[in-house]
Amino acid sequence: MTHDSRVVITGIGSVSACGWTANDLHSGLLSGSSAVVEPAHFDTSGQRTKVAGEVPPAPESIIRKIPEWATLSRSDRFAVAAAIEAVEQAGLSEGLPAAAVIFGGSTGGMFECEEYVGRLLCTRASHPAIRLLASQQINSPGDAVARHLKLTGPVQTVSSACASGTLALGVALDELRSGQSDVVLAGGSDSLCLLTYSGFNSLRSVDSRPSRPFRADRQGLSVGEGAGVLVLENLDHALDRGAVPLAELLGAGASCDATHMTAPHPEGEGAATAIRNAIADAGISVDRVDFVNAHGTGTPQNDVSESRALHSVFGERAAVLPVTSNKATIGHLLGSAGAVEAVSTVLSLIHSVIHPMPDGGDVDAELDLDIVLGSPRSVPSAGVAISSSFAFGGANAAVVIGGWEEGSAE
Repeated sequence: MTHDSRVVITGIGSVSACGWTANDLHSGLLSGSSAVVEPAHFDTSGQRTKVAGEVPPAPESIIRKIPEWATLSRSDRFAVAAAIEAVEQAGLSEGLPAAAVIFGGSTGGMFECEEYVGRLLCTRASHPAIRLLASQQINSPGDAVARHLKLTGPVQTVSSACASGTLALGVALDELRSGQSDVVLAGGSDSLCLLTYSGFNSLRSVDSRPSRPFRADRQGLSVGEGAGVLVLENLDHALDRGAVPLAELLGAGASCDATHMTAPHPEGEGAATAIRNAIADAGISVDRVDFVNAHGTGTPQNDVSESRALHSVFGERAAVLPVTSNKATIGHLLGSAGAVEAVSTVLSLIHSVIHPMPDGGDVDAELDLDIVLGSPRSVPSAGVAISSSFAFGGANAAVVIGGWEEGSAE
């Protein structure tokens, strides 16, 4: 498939367990060590597991940029901070009013809602403030970004569990290709809360140690929190204002397993369809893909299903195609996972390096994949990557991101 309008990425921002900037994310992922630890602001007593990918306290330099900080939920703060970073890098701090905001998410201000109910029922100290309920809605992070940046374009929120952030990128791509917008802030934001933490614990899908995707001794995922934002523009719009693209969003694809509420299709058929759709939408051959930033949760079923999907799409090449997963370092960020993973994929292409997963434990030989562990791998500066997300309910999404070099616009 070919498209007349090319879409480029001109700014990125991120908040994660590694820190409050995209550079923090890049450094943390390159370190080869996990940022999944016992959380400080989150009570894990009574839970089977005691670890999570918690965002550290914000530095004063971030707080000073957000005058409304005290009234925002954690997920709103993550979203606004990541959006500010992305917009500043894109050089769009001024003249941005018509931009659209398309976000993915799953919890909104649920953490603050839990705090409100706890105080109301006198299980926690002090009377609840009504502001704790103000950001409970799932669409709150995207709305907070629009308010802070004074954006008057369309604001949409996609909520399809763990595929939300990647699906939001697909919606943004359509928005730009159709000419409805010249600039879109696409991404997602989610925060830790008891609802999701307890839910995954009750399903016994979490690991008591930091998750170990694609390892033989893997036992489950690690829940995390954070946000990722990408500034997307039509290529002509970016070049006309003198911007230098960081990367190109080449294509997006989606599908549904339509088989089970919580388990992936055992053969990865839906995941394979989403990846194939993204590659077809990008108008490239499967041989052009240089690495995969996998969903890679570390649950026994997901990793088997995903490996089978990769073998279905790439054939014999799947055994030598580098595969990584951010979730081993920062945890599973639920509705915002795909957005943060897209940011990390852009960082890989900018720096010509594939982020590794923390080393430890043998790779599951039955999966027959080339897992990037311990040390970074090189990737061409004009390389092409798949970033994928597969969710409860069977929602699958994938995007194709290409590196940018001088002369790429020709």
